[in-house]
Amino acid sequence: MPELKPWPRAVRLARRSVTHLSALRSLRPGQLRTWQVTTGAAVLGLAVAAGSIAAAGPWDSSGQRTAERDWAAEREAEGGAHHGDGSGDTGLTGGTGRTGAGIPKAAPSARSVLTALGAPTGGAPVPTERALRDVLEPLLGGAPPGTRRTAAVVDAVTGERLWGRDAGESLTPASTIKLATAAAALSAAGADHRITTRAVAEPDAQEVVLVGGGDPTLTARKDAAGNASLRTLADETADALKSRGTKEVSIGYDTSLYAGPPTHPIGPNENIAPVSALMVDEGRLDDSSAGTAPRSADPAGDAARKFAELLRDRGIRTKGEPAGAKASGRAEELGAVQSLPLSALVERMLTYSDNDIAEALARQTAVAVGEPASFEGGGKAVHRALTKLELPLDGARFADGSGLDRADRLTADLLTSLLSRAADPARPELRTVLTGLPVAGFTGTLRNRYAEGPDAPGTGFVRAKTGTLTGVHTLAGTVVDADGRLLTFTFMSDGPSADPTATQSTLDHLATTLANCGCR
Repeated sequence: MPELKPWPRAVRLARRSVTHLSALRSLRPGQLRTWQVTTGAAVLGLAVAAGSIAAAGPWDSSGQRTAERDWAAEREAEGGAHHGDGSGDTGLTGGTGRTGAGIPKAAPSARSVLTALGAPTGGAPVPTERALRDVLEPLLGGAPPGTRRTAAVVDAVTGERLWGRDAGESLTPASTIKLATAAAALSAAGADHRITTRAVAEPDAQEVVLVGGGDPTLTARKDAAGNASLRTLADETADALKSRGTKEVSIGYDTSLYAGPPTHPIGPNENIAPVSALMVDEGRLDDSSAGTAPRSADPAGDAARKFAELLRDRGIRTKGEPAGAKASGRAEELGAVQSLPLSALVERMLTYSDNDIAEALARQTAVAVGEPASFEGGGKAVHRALTKLELPLDGARFADGSGLDRADRLTADLLTSLLSRAADPARPELRTVLTGLPVAGFTGTLRNRYAEGPDAPGTGFVRAKTGTLTGVHTLAGTVVDADGRLLTFTFMSDGPSADPTATQSTLDHLATTLANCGCR
């Protein structure tokens, strides 16, 4: 097989990427994830990726990043659109042993990973308002009658808005409201906060109560994949009961952490389960972990029934059907499991636009600031948390945490300012608002966008949260422009749309144009 040589453009972009590695050093130790510097290494080779990781800064004292470096050097190349593992039609050789049409376009992702994920640098020139207007305004035209379109571009270094169109007008944001939910939860509850699910028993009572802490990622699957495991909780509980000589118990479940109606205002829906302080696998009735799925109508009851089944498998008999209960302050803990840190939940929520995690994070925010953990209380709590971050909240309304509610209202000013605040080195707790953004053509809700057609150059360059409801399309995220300046942007469209795909393409093209623009 002939030697595979990097494309000239790939080499140029890779070299350009290295010039921005200093931006990564302002991230907290351990904050930079291995996948963020190895994505798209299929063409350039994992040796380049590993070298990039080493250049990004010192390893932390725990040795975690050293282990990550070794892991990265051993794993096979993988990626998103047109990025395979070297086999089949998407591999380096197109599955034929020859280079050719199957070569993946890895170079853009290398630039994106090494720059757009980093903290802003001040050395690159700042785009001018006039130049931005000249290239972006024409793309905003041509909307159907009755459609409103707003936009904003902000310099992530200074937080200054460089250009905008009706940026202070509030529109329905759809799922981009998850950016606000994420920032509020991280600032109020903390990036390292973990959600605890407990099993307790009252003194002298033959009842075990499963106490929900609000973790929608609690899993009953054999492979917990790092999530809190109901099986582990059953192990601990069964061991504790056996040590007491208890062989039979009844099962109760406590969901009192949450208040208000559990059903989202849009009603029962495959996009979201009833919002409960206790559920397993987001109330999904299939083996999916993202996207739409049939949902349980009683996620807390189902979780308790599964817990009872797991206890029986471990030699503890259960009597009767699980029932709602309230654990007292006198209850003794038999076992407890914790979720991944809030920072990891935020990344998962943003990448996959996970509605269940979003509503859970809004309620965690409510608990942290002393509001009722309900739809209404969550909205008030998010507003309070963002007020403390000194963000522009005029016209903002938070009816839910996920963006499924059309009563939500945000402005382009708020979304771009929020993203810029997350890039601020003084706000490391907000960093996962950026690292969780989907990568165009690679991950999450942008995986299948930018892959083909006129916007293909944006693949790997644009990192953004999508927002989509009928007639509503929003894109908010970050790009590093052609001069190396980190910018945050928001493009919003609200109104009738005969062709939703065309509207999405317009927003994608706006972001791509911004990424390719020096605009001075």
